[in-house]
Amino acid sequence: MRCLSVRISAAALCAAAALGLTACDTIADDPGAQAPFSGLTGPEITNKSVATTRASPTVRMTVTTQSADGPVQAFVASGAKGACTGTFSLGSAGTMELIRADGAVYTKSDEAMLRAAAADSPARDADIKKLTGRWVKVRPDDRRTARSLRFCDTKDLLDRLAATSATTRRGRQATIAGTPCLTLTGGAGREKWTASVATEGTPYLLKMRLTDGAGKPLTVEFSEFGVPLTVKRPATV
Repeated sequence: MRCLSVRISAAALCAAAALGLTACDTIADDPGAQAPFSGLTGPEITNKSVATTRASPTVRMTVTTQSADGPVQAFVASGAKGACTGTFSLGSAGTMELIRADGAVYTKSDEAMLRAAAADSPARDADIKKLTGRWVKVRPDDRRTARSLRFCDTKDLLDRLAATSATTRRGRQATIAGTPCLTLTGGAGREKWTASVATEGTPYLLKMRLTDGAGKPLTVEFSEFGVPLTVKRPATV
């Protein structure tokens, strides 16, 4: 079963008004409507889930979005003290692996990625061949590296939900990867989000989908909360 948008459930609830039910907004946010969040409003559920997810010492994320180079997919593991590993597929720009350990950042890129990067700082063909598939220590503020590093930290992602948590609307119960969840929606202006919160065990955020003002979607699936993560510096060229 897939998590459904609250827009569908809200429409169904409002349709029930024809049977004598009124105040659809109140029904959709009825604190007693869905366990185990009985007694909590939609905004309170969002805030609780965001706080719980922030508190996890480690988390894995699967990210999908769009960039000027095409579809972007990232598989990221984030841990304590900024530790992070990730694999990033950046459309036509190629694929890159990333490690952040002890404050230092390292990347390993395929040839397509290196050639795309060479457009920013021209490199000889021989250098590209030499560096293909090899770990290199890089500057964190390098444009492409910085874009990838933003996915190593859940703070910015969770802040976007927290900033508009007051707009939260409750949706239907569903499941994600076998875990029961409650669907929530919210947003401000043209930026909208849909979130799925675990309703069994710890109320972690399992999935979120953000749509920015330009209509560009960003989907993040969270998993393996608290699973130990060991990140070591790789051997470099």
